Amino acid sequence: MAAATPGADHAEAALGQPMREWLEHLNSGRRYSLHTLAAYRRDLARLVELAGGLPLERISQGHIRRYLGQLHAQGMSPRSLARLLASWRGFYQWWAPRAGMPGNPAAGVRGPKAPRGLPKALSVDQAQALLDHAAASAQTAGGDDARQQAVALRDLAMFELFYSSGLRLSELVDLDVAYVREPGYESSSWLELAEAQVSVLGKGSKRRVVPVGSKACEALRAWLEVRPLLAVGARGGDAHALFVGLRGKRISARVVQAQLAKRGQAAGVPTHVHPHVLRHSFASHVLQSAEDLRAVQEMLGHASISTTQIYTRLDFQHLAKVYDKAHPRAGRARKGDE
Repeated sequence: MAAATPGADHAEAALGQPMREWLEHLNSGRRYSLHTLAAYRRDLARLVELAGGLPLERISQGHIRRYLGQLHAQGMSPRSLARLLASWRGFYQWWAPRAGMPGNPAAGVRGPKAPRGLPKALSVDQAQALLDHAAASAQTAGGDDARQQAVALRDLAMFELFYSSGLRLSELVDLDVAYVREPGYESSSWLELAEAQVSVLGKGSKRRVVPVGSKACEALRAWLEVRPLLAVGARGGDAHALFVGLRGKRISARVVQAQLAKRGQAAGVPTHVHPHVLRHSFASHVLQSAEDLRAVQEMLGHASISTTQIYTRLDFQHLAKVYDKAHPRAGRARKGDE
């Protein structure tokens, strides 16, 4: 992605009233995450910057194409351009009718195609090594320091839940111990341990219920026993959070990422492990065993089956490697053999 231009910060501060209203609609009406809203804000700021004072209602399809061409020439990747275009299209879909515009200027415009890479996933053995190491650490951590042992049990429960249920990072952080509704607070996502499932409010405010495996349930029970050691003095929504940090507040996404990376390195996993790697691993491994694309789509919360289908490519890649190694007459040429 091209580096931000000097005027980008000024443009972000100068977002017009329609853009601010749309972002507020996404925040309060659609309950988009803060991370997504921040990305939309930057994308709209880039549009304001490129327009150079041209009123939003006068921007045409030709302008949109020219702006994309300029950014592409500056080195912005096709993937980043596609994200920008989606943000602009979403804004005008909401605002064009309100402004009396003849149509959405971003509709029908296509960005350059980006090669669709395979998501990274751990092998079954690597995933097992990571979780087994986390379990061993939970048994030995802390010594006489009960809080440090609680952190280790918390980490194990988080990682087991990621791999068991394929949750997004934001979905795991938002989980409550159970459903709560009280003055000023209502749970959006929560654990139902007795039923071995979680109820999750995912992207686009779409709710889904995902099963939790026995190993993850076992780790969650162990964590809930020691959770009060870290949750002392928690208030409001933090008091109900399933996973909390050392200060008793709902755990942050950055802490989850850092802890997972550290545990993965300690376990000797030969790749950087982040939450999405465990989500990808969950999807890939379930597909290899069950071969039920629709079920995986439901558990991952994908709006389109085409998004889930990318994992079938992962499965084929694995099978192709096995075939090359095992079949005595595979005869498939490899790079460097020609």
